[in-house]
Amino acid sequence: MNFQRGRAREEPEINLIPMIDVLLVILIFLMITTTYSKFAGLEINLPTADTQTQKEQPNEINVVVTAGGEVLVNKVPVTGRNVDSIGMALKRAAGDGKEPVVVINADAKATHQSVIDVMQAAQQNGLSHISFATQQTQH
Repeated sequence: MNFQRGRAREEPEINLIPMIDVLLVILIFLMITTTYSKFAGLEINLPTADTQTQKEQPNEINVVVTAGGEVLVNKVPVTGRNVDSIGMALKRAAGDGKEPVVVINADAKATHQSVIDVMQAAQQNGLSHISFATQQTQH
């Protein structure tokens, strides 16, 4: 008993347009709420400890950090231990030299903070070439 003879049966269909709209809204929401973080860092060149000869650099700034936290720039003691006084000493030692290399000679018992202060002072004064001096192990 088919009472709807003249009418063709309509097939159900899935409408994709609302689903695409919802996905685009979700995508836009994720793009807006995503945080992009930029890490500030220092360029450092770590020398290897097993080199036999050391190249002599004419524009080196030798920084010594003692176990007590004292800082010496080219064998001249720095009066303060803060980043600003270390930075002024580094700037004086750099002079007008083109891209000087800061060589950090830190004692094994020196605090990590005192070495970081030297690195931060170098970065603030535009001295981006930093190297760490190592000692060869005794066999």
